[in-house]
Amino acid sequence: MATEKKPILNELFESRNSYIEKAEKIKKEDFIKTIKSRRSVRNYNQEPVIEKHMKECLELALLAPNSSNLQPWEFFWVKSKENKKKIISYCLGQPAASTAQELVVAVARPDYWKVNQKRMLKLIDEMGEKAPKSIKKYYGVIVPLAYNQGLFSIRGYIKKLAMELRGIKKPTPREPYNKRGMAIWAHKSTALACENLMLSLRAYGYDSCPMEGIDSKRIKKLLGLRNPAEISMVISAGKRAINGVYGKQVRFNSSYFIHEI
Repeated sequence: MATEKKPILNELFESRNSYIEKAEKIKKEDFIKTIKSRRSVRNYNQEPVIEKHMKECLELALLAPNSSNLQPWEFFWVKSKENKKKIISYCLGQPAASTAQELVVAVARPDYWKVNQKRMLKLIDEMGEKAPKSIKKYYGVIVPLAYNQGLFSIRGYIKKLAMELRGIKKPTPREPYNKRGMAIWAHKSTALACENLMLSLRAYGYDSCPMEGIDSKRIKKLLGLRNPAEISMVISAGKRAINGVYGKQVRFNSSYFIHEI
């Protein structure tokens, strides 16, 4: 009797994976303190963010989990006074931007699936015989199948039809299948990296504020970006002023959002 072939992800992450990495021990109290003390700070004092710290926090942002390790993001650390002045204006002059010591523009890059697929295939080739065949198959076959939508998303819509038919009988991945879906895909990973950045800043003793009340069109032009790149958010950083937080944190009862099924 023939054995049923395992899906590609099972091949990759189960029997053929011999890599071992032990989990670091973490003091949960420190992590909880970091999470709970992270607030959206609207006013900062004049204390600068140490450049080394900012660089390290940005590097930590890039360690965020992301779809297929395709890292569909870019982060623009605004350092020149001229550009900072413009970004503050494009953030509508809100205090969270105008009083910040540092500003970072987070950009979702749905087109980076192809750029980083090539980079990944190059790394796999450099590994030679040590590279599992399943990894090469994943990035060489599965990734283009999942993320290449084709001209005017025609290929994506054909894929959608095929996946909907397949999904009648078995669990099936259905998205993304068009350019909008690819943008959502990229924003998901970029948002995870933004959270990494903000938590890292808090752990380093700084504060932050994610801003979406922005003129994304002008920011894109300033950065020299074209479609399909999309501005995800602008993150400000610094040390909070005495009146930096506008009020006590308000969260609705967790029963509205956490469900057991």
